[in-house]
Amino acid sequence: MALTSAIDLGPATALTCRECGNTRDLGPHYACEECFGPLEISYDFGEVTRASIEAGPRNIWRYKGLLPVPSHIEETPNTEPGLTRLVRADHLAETLGLSRLWVKDDSGNPTHSFKDRVVAVALAAARELGFTVLACPSTGNLANAVAAAAARAGIRSAVFVPSDLEAQKIITTAVYGGTFVTVDGNYDDVNRLASEIAGEQEDWAFVNVNVRPYYAEGSKTLGYEIAEQLGWRLPDQIVVPVASGSQLTKIDKAFQELIKLGLVEEKPYRVFGAQAAGCDPVAHAFKQGWDVFRPVKPDTVAKSLAIGNPADGTYVLDVARRTGGAVEDVTDEQVVEGIRLLAATEGIFGETAGGVTVGVLKKLAESGVLDPSAETVIINSGDGLKTLDAVAPVVAPTANIAPVLDAFRAAGIA
Repeated sequence: MALTSAIDLGPATALTCRECGNTRDLGPHYACEECFGPLEISYDFGEVTRASIEAGPRNIWRYKGLLPVPSHIEETPNTEPGLTRLVRADHLAETLGLSRLWVKDDSGNPTHSFKDRVVAVALAAARELGFTVLACPSTGNLANAVAAAAARAGIRSAVFVPSDLEAQKIITTAVYGGTFVTVDGNYDDVNRLASEIAGEQEDWAFVNVNVRPYYAEGSKTLGYEIAEQLGWRLPDQIVVPVASGSQLTKIDKAFQELIKLGLVEEKPYRVFGAQAAGCDPVAHAFKQGWDVFRPVKPDTVAKSLAIGNPADGTYVLDVARRTGGAVEDVTDEQVVEGIRLLAATEGIFGETAGGVTVGVLKKLAESGVLDPSAETVIINSGDGLKTLDAVAPVVAPTANIAPVLDAFRAAGIA
């Protein structure tokens, strides 16, 4: 890999350690040289206004002035993710005893999950940094997004997933071509292998490894869109699924940036994290009052959240506590119940991560931890068609009848 002589990553100015504050130049770096802490992007934002954003394209590139991407990113072939719908969920709210509830439905992205956002930003940065292959370890959704984005960009992809991944996600990755490898092990095993490969394959940009600081910034666009779609204001509280934890921490970062830029009015808001009980290291640490979490071995139907050693887990704890939120978990049975509840009340078929979020929302509402009178947003991060196995055992036709009116009458359906 050869760095371009003049890197254009828009308003991005440097990489800064989240632990010690040490800075270094922009480049394919993800760990601090001083303390080995994680690096994130620092910016020098120019003039960004509501009007300039609203005049932009109807995808995440309307926020390019707030992202580490080239100035003319919208002119490069890409999947153009973002600006997914924010659905007023009155029926679900009534069922749970809440007053105002919204679902940010990211199943409407090109490969039907929020991962299209982070991959688009990672790909833009990776190409500017001189990488020629887009790669990732994944629990499924990221594999879909990387394979599709690379195909659209006309470059090679290489993705690695656990071999017991849902069949739907295997098919919807393989269809894009590229190199696709299944690995005998869980996600943490796959991620460790990818980190080792990244050290050997210098031209490979592993979106969530060696270009992770850029990749992670893509999740900010969820926060930007929620605020814009609410009429340039922040919700009172938000419930976010937690896998690596980056989505939650970057939504919080987006809200803070909007406040500092004067694009929204400053106000208190609460951030809640949602995990499955079979992979709940952050939720467990929150309940125990710990400042750090203990890694676990995942065992849950919610495979897209099955990261036993989440990279941003400690920062999720920080955000939840700073905002007066919490991190909660639900059983696999409650996950499936959450999927069915969202579908039956709002016509939104979410994948298992969405079931986790709805399940945690219900649990928080019933326990009184979440304020029922406050305006609430929840994230549905992917499409239920990707995780059919989770609900297949518990859904079925109402009846099977012969094609005659007497059979309809006998079934007692009317």
